[in-house]
Amino acid sequence: MSSADIELVERRTNSTTAKPVPGPSPLSDVPDGGYGWVVVLGCAIITWWYLGISYSWGIVQAALVSRGLASPSTLSFVGSSAVACIAGLAVVNARMIRHLGARRTALLGITMIGVGQLLSGFAIGNIGALFVTAGAITGIGTSLCFMVVSITPAQYFHNRRGLANGIVYAAGGLGGAVNSFFIDALIEKLGLGWTFRILGIITLATGIPAALLVKERTPIRTTGFVDPSLFRDPKFITLFLAGAIGTFPLFVPPFFLPLYSASLHLSARAGAALVATFNFASALGRLTCGFASDRIGPVNVLLLALVLTALSMLAIWPVSTSLTPLVVFAVVNGAANGGFFATMPTVVAAVFGPARVGVAMGMTVTGWVGGYLMGAPIAGYLLSAYGGSANDASLEAYHPAMWYAGSMALGAAGLVSLLRFTSSTKLFAKI
Repeated sequence: MSSADIELVERRTNSTTAKPVPGPSPLSDVPDGGYGWVVVLGCAIITWWYLGISYSWGIVQAALVSRGLASPSTLSFVGSSAVACIAGLAVVNARMIRHLGARRTALLGITMIGVGQLLSGFAIGNIGALFVTAGAITGIGTSLCFMVVSITPAQYFHNRRGLANGIVYAAGGLGGAVNSFFIDALIEKLGLGWTFRILGIITLATGIPAALLVKERTPIRTTGFVDPSLFRDPKFITLFLAGAIGTFPLFVPPFFLPLYSASLHLSARAGAALVATFNFASALGRLTCGFASDRIGPVNVLLLALVLTALSMLAIWPVSTSLTPLVVFAVVNGAANGGFFATMPTVVAAVFGPARVGVAMGMTVTGWVGGYLMGAPIAGYLLSAYGGSANDASLEAYHPAMWYAGSMALGAAGLVSLLRFTSSTKLFAKI
């Protein structure tokens, strides 16, 4: 055998016996900052608009009720249909973001929200047209933005993931607080039509540059629309059901606080201030719960948020017959409401890992469609059924809606407690 043949055999032997060098852990590559903070900024501005507009619908709804356009239950359906798109299109949007990328998906979403608001300015006299503009067009854009901000920041953070999500979703609460005063002032000075148009213009002017800041750290993995194996996981089933039930009460307070305050003979400005208080508390709740998730565990924080939601609706709101206890209710319920939304993406990422967070989040949010679509309208139907009219419902007429919303939150808290204590029976475990 020649020396060349011997060398060739040695090379083949070495290539087959050499052991691969282990690569770094996927989590060790996560920067926990860097450009991730720029992405957080872009997502925060987007969230300011898509959540801020949704949470300010109660101000618009009260103005439309006073114009006699439709009943509170019908008008709440317009607002809830926009929010329901988040859940109804979640699986489709999870697929879309993998093909378009985070930046183009964000651009499409924020553009649709702005255009939807602009067109709504010409549709305030027609309830059917409002369902298309403020409901469908704005709703589809909202759903796209939600998927972007739920998935993209998580790629840049591990230890600070809860804080990053908290900052992003806190911006939505702040947007709702500022928009509540802003919308109320615009309606008073310029009318509802121009209020919608100005909102649309500002959304486009600030949202499009923000969307250009957003990009994924690594390509979002292309997989199927659903992962059927998740439905064989008891933890996923429990979390899925908790979210499906827990979303029913979440939009009842911001949609109906202005009408409830009118029943207390408070001014429209006071109603706007209550919604702003709710949204500001929601912002603090999102930020605080995001930080707390990194310290005591996201499942623990989610459980606390749902318990506070239930207690505020069952114990505080029914006895709020003056402004002071109503402000207390708005603060407690708003903070808990924000905690739910800030914590849920962190819970999904913690339980199922970054690689499956897109599909798992899409499937989880799809289960929210019933609560998003029917949660507030059911409260409106109960209000009408128990003696509530468009403008002067008695306080007692609101009680069945309060019991319904609080009971749904309590049921969701029970499911999350099941997830919590099946993960660990230790009371102070970080879960």
